[in-house]
Amino acid sequence: MAELRSAMDSAVQASDPVRLSSKNLRGCGVLARTLALLAGMAAAALPLSAETWRGLVVAPEFRCSAYDRDDYPYPRSVEQRIVEQIGGIYGPYSGRCFSSTSETDIEHIISLSEAHDSGLCAAGTDTKRMFARDLLNLTLAAPDLNRRQKSAKDAAQWLPGENQCWFAARVHAVRLKYGLTVDAKEAAALEAVLSNCESADLVVRSCDWSGQSEQETVRPATTGADGGDPLELWDDNRNGRITCKEARRHGIAPVKRGHPAYQYMRDGDGDGWVCE
Repeated sequence: MAELRSAMDSAVQASDPVRLSSKNLRGCGVLARTLALLAGMAAAALPLSAETWRGLVVAPEFRCSAYDRDDYPYPRSVEQRIVEQIGGIYGPYSGRCFSSTSETDIEHIISLSEAHDSGLCAAGTDTKRMFARDLLNLTLAAPDLNRRQKSAKDAAQWLPGENQCWFAARVHAVRLKYGLTVDAKEAAALEAVLSNCESADLVVRSCDWSGQSEQETVRPATTGADGGDPLELWDDNRNGRITCKEARRHGIAPVKRGHPAYQYMRDGDGDGWVCE
C-alpha cells in the first residue's frame, strides 16, 4: 500500500493543471490511465479488464481506509481564488449572484468523501491536500444548497439546475486528473448530460444588486433547547447562514461555540465566540 500511495502522489504532482475546454474533455493521456489503474488496484475489487467510460474505470465506490475530514485541509484564502476564477461572487449551480462571500460556502464539486471512496482512500497525504484545494474541483454555492441539497451526493443523485454541462465536464475532468473511479449510475447520468452539450463553458449571469434589500421577518426569541432546526429558528432570510443581525434580533447573541447556531455563523477570529 505504501508503494501505491507513493506512485499516486508522484503521478499527480507531476501533472500539469487541467484546463477545461471543448477540446480536452475526452482524454488526459497516459497519466490518467495510469492513475485509474492504481486506484483500481487499491480498491482490490477491479479486474484488469474492468469496464471504462471516457477513460475512467467504472466500479462501485469502495472505502479502502477510514475517512477523516482532517486529511483534506484547505486554506480559507482559496475562496478569493475561486471568486477570481468565476469572475465574481456567483453560484454556478443556481445562477444566483451574491453580494459577499459571507453568503456562500466553498464547494467541492466532487465531495471529499465521494473522492475518498473513489480511490483517494489509497492516496498519500500530499495528494489528499492537493485535491482539497484544487481549483478545478472548487466553486461557490449558497450554504442551503451546499449542505442540504447537494451535500456529498454524486451526479447520479444530484445535478444542478444551471450549468449542467459545465458541472458534468468538471466532474469528469477531476476524476481523470486524480485517477478516480466512477460508478455505473453516475457514468450514465454524466453521459446523458455530456452527450447533449455543445460547450462546457461556465455561463455566468449578469449580476446587478442595485435596488435590492433584505426582507426582515421578526421571530420569537428562542434558545433552541427544544432541538429545533437552527436555520428554521434563526435564519430569517433563508440563505443557509445566521448573521449577527439575526442572532441579535432573536436574543441569542453573543453566540458561543457549542450553541446550535454557531455552526452556521462566521467566527472571523476563531476565538469560539461570534457577535460578542
